[in-house]
Amino acid sequence: MTEVGEKSHIKFDLSTPVQFVKGVGPARAEIFATLGVATVGDLLEYFPRDWNFVPEPAKIRQLQPNQTVTIIGMVESTDYQSYRRQPFFEALVSDDTGVCRIVWFHGGYLRGQLEPGQLIMLSGKVTLYKHQRQLTNPKFVLLDQDHAQSPDYFSGGVYPACKGLTSRQIKKIISRVRDATDQLIPEFYDRPFLERAGLIGRKDAFAWIHMPPDEQTLAQAKRRLKYDELFLMQLGLALRRYKVQHFSSAAPCECSDEIDSRIRRRFPFLLTEDQNDCIAEIVADMGKREPMNRLLQGDVGSGKTVVALYAALLAVANKTQVAIMAPTEILAGQHFLSIERYLNDSNVTRRLLTGGLTGRQRNEALKAVGSGATDIVVGTVALLQADVAFKELGLVIIDEQHKFGVEQRAELRKQVTPHCLVMTATPIPRTLAMTAFGDLDVSVIRHSPPGRGAVVTRWVSPHDRQKAYAFIRERLKAKKQAYFVYPRITAVEQAGDVKAATDEWECLSTKVLPEFTVELLHGQMPSAKKQQIMSEFRKGKVDVLVSTVVVEVGVDVPNATVMVIEGADRFGLAQLHQLRGRIGRSEAKSYCLLFAQTDNETAKSRLEIMTRSNDGFEIAEHDLRLRGPGEMLSTRQHGLPDLKIASIVDDFELLVMARKNAFELVSEDPMLRRAEHKDIRTALLAKFGDAIGLADVA
Repeated sequence: MTEVGEKSHIKFDLSTPVQFVKGVGPARAEIFATLGVATVGDLLEYFPRDWNFVPEPAKIRQLQPNQTVTIIGMVESTDYQSYRRQPFFEALVSDDTGVCRIVWFHGGYLRGQLEPGQLIMLSGKVTLYKHQRQLTNPKFVLLDQDHAQSPDYFSGGVYPACKGLTSRQIKKIISRVRDATDQLIPEFYDRPFLERAGLIGRKDAFAWIHMPPDEQTLAQAKRRLKYDELFLMQLGLALRRYKVQHFSSAAPCECSDEIDSRIRRRFPFLLTEDQNDCIAEIVADMGKREPMNRLLQGDVGSGKTVVALYAALLAVANKTQVAIMAPTEILAGQHFLSIERYLNDSNVTRRLLTGGLTGRQRNEALKAVGSGATDIVVGTVALLQADVAFKELGLVIIDEQHKFGVEQRAELRKQVTPHCLVMTATPIPRTLAMTAFGDLDVSVIRHSPPGRGAVVTRWVSPHDRQKAYAFIRERLKAKKQAYFVYPRITAVEQAGDVKAATDEWECLSTKVLPEFTVELLHGQMPSAKKQQIMSEFRKGKVDVLVSTVVVEVGVDVPNATVMVIEGADRFGLAQLHQLRGRIGRSEAKSYCLLFAQTDNETAKSRLEIMTRSNDGFEIAEHDLRLRGPGEMLSTRQHGLPDLKIASIVDDFELLVMARKNAFELVSEDPMLRRAEHKDIRTALLAKFGDAIGLADVA
């Protein structure tokens, strides 16, 4: 505990409410709350967005052109020349060595502020005007005769401000806390570790991030604080993983040669090398009592479903049940159909359990699941409902993990601890895999199975639209099918020229493609209607499916070889890549046509990489750089605290080091009980709270 602020007798620590810092009070505390600052600790972590470095005061006679300088002198005269084409306010400032001309363009606001006889400190760049030294638009502050201000007034951090709090006010308030960092900030690591890692002390880092003496010191402060932020994130993930591994027990699922052969006979093709590698990792995990916690990622059409079904059949062969959870009813239905196709005439029992199932049918399904009569249950979030109880749940498979929260994943593992396999067709850059999914082991299918046709992607401008329609018509005449995807279900006045699915369906079916069967599909339709349309499209009774992004994941129609995405500039890269993944599922060549007209550089960048690359991992890396991790995975989704200073993209080297050190610490002191780790544990709980169940770490 320490005292903060002049004439203050209140004892402070990092958890003290910010309102008790001198210069804050209740009203400003409310403003700070809008900036995410509630405590003294938050205030210290309210980092500048930029930094100014101002040199010590120089004498006017020493000034050289192009130097950035600080001078202190007396205002000799002032003049506002409003009649000029570019009006300016002029002052002459002198010290005991010379005179300097000061000019502020459009500086009429300075009339009444600056007057002859005032002592002033200025900081700016030196130029020459008619052989006279001049500062143009410098920063300045008026001084009393005792020089109450120093160059520090201009130096240091520039803070993100808001209505009611300027950057300078924030800086002044933070300076009162910064001066007490020696007492407030604990050091996490011993001196030998800091030297090995090339890190400065934590107290110095907090002092210098707000008021660095030079660029080099600022870089050292940033590096230390970035490391700490990444270390605490990785430590939270390491602890979460440790708790699953050591405080939970799953039913081990052994895989004999006979079981392996029986499962593989279900697939009418040879598995790829990537699929076999992933299966080997899953089999090794499921053979242990320690619950599997694995992420299976692979590009669209890479064969993840087959790997997941192998894991499911392994669990069933070991007399346990399997829950497969998908984000939408369409995707759940798609998984169920795939399973039906592979398990036709099998003794394995399976059920589809979604929100659309009601009354007697639902009761029968729940009874079958609860008694163990059903081996595999496929569903949506309906599987999380309280009345869904399994007799012996051995494996949970979660598809499209990015559409579920961490809490939802944990929900399925509350009563028992099954093995857990998380799948995603959204390729995840290594940096995100180490953060948002850092508590999971990762298996990757990088190559698609043989027999997949190439997918050609083209960006179609408005004047080429008719040519594109003619091309699509030829593909449809060749008995192929097409998707038309729109960003909206219905038109909205404020949306300008954004095309909508319902309007365009009418246009396509009556004017553009009247000779073909065109159907409409969107998320607001009743479940039964959606299933009917998808079934007819799958059977080839529908030539063109007009839809919203409801077809983004899980729809598998090999005969569909054309994907038209209207308003493609309005979709994110991940969505564009997912939509493109609906085609190219047979040996036939497929075509993805991006209809878009935009001047937005970011949108252009997205469209260009889509035409250049079909590699989901390359596209995901590009997306990460364009949008950043915050947008790709929100805090609500990945259950991690936001990063305030570190970047998982730009600070990857630090992330790798922090991850290694965090996991090593948990292996040495799993519950952080040692006295020397007390401060790290406190900081960890402050960061995560109960988000990943750390409060019970004793």
